Amino acid sequence: MSYLNQKTIKNSVSFSGVALHSGLNVNVNIKPAEPDTGIIFKRVDLKTNNLVYPNFMNVSNTSLNTTIANEFGAKVSTIEHLMGALFGLGIDNAIVEIDNEEVPILDGSAKIFIEKIISAGFKISNSPIKIIKINKEISFSDGERSISIKPSTLNLEIDFEIKYKNEIIGNQKNKFKVFEDDLSDVYNSRTFCLYEDIELIKKNGLAKGGSLENAIVVKGNQILNSEGLRNKKEFVNHKILDCIGDLYTSGYRIIASVICSRGGHYLTNQLLRKVFSNKENFSILEIKEKSLPHTLINRNLLRSIA
Repeated sequence: MSYLNQKTIKNSVSFSGVALHSGLNVNVNIKPAEPDTGIIFKRVDLKTNNLVYPNFMNVSNTSLNTTIANEFGAKVSTIEHLMGALFGLGIDNAIVEIDNEEVPILDGSAKIFIEKIISAGFKISNSPIKIIKINKEISFSDGERSISIKPSTLNLEIDFEIKYKNEIIGNQKNKFKVFEDDLSDVYNSRTFCLYEDIELIKKNGLAKGGSLENAIVVKGNQILNSEGLRNKKEFVNHKILDCIGDLYTSGYRIIASVICSRGGHYLTNQLLRKVFSNKENFSILEIKEKSLPHTLINRNLLRSIA
């Protein structure tokens, strides 16, 4: 699979499902798009001002999901799993038509998104990709939670840890090279919650569509889902999926090393805001060659367009 030229899907692909927080049934249709379009969400239930761009500056909410909004108040929420799938499969350009405010949760992971997008096929353009290269280390912390990003020559590396008092979840840590490693466990890992938190979440008007069909629920020392976990580190792997999806609100794929402890949507968004607040922190690079040996990625095959 080439990462060197911009890519979209070959055929439109549709899916439907319940929205995790609103509980409503939602229909989504992903369409091919021309080079340099980027990812655009289109609220087809709205007649005007219905385009919403998944940019970190448009993120309006990071509580339990990532929500984006345009200047007219049109929103699309829970975009992170779909964005993670698009990032991981190297989709640079696509129009995501959606007939309500929230992306369906499906099985709580990116598994079905991945399968649907692969079934649509890929169309590779002649336009070179653009990537974001981090030039210096930037960090953000919030109490005991922290996230940092620093330069990397070849890849997007994500080193993530979670710490829970619950004995089933506990402390988990995992690390992936996004452009090299098999991400199947990341894509297949579902969102999760503690049983004792469900009542409070629902009191706040959220998780109306939540069930054991689309989330792992942990109660004390047991997992309530009859099938158990899909992989040994499903909890932290899901957090890595969220992180990948949220990083894609940067607009391009990133070459960097990310280290996160006890993070989530808020920390990732704040980190991106901090990175892009100063042009010295990053470069936007365009790959000009048809082939890109790994050993040369940091040399003169890249031309700055920033």
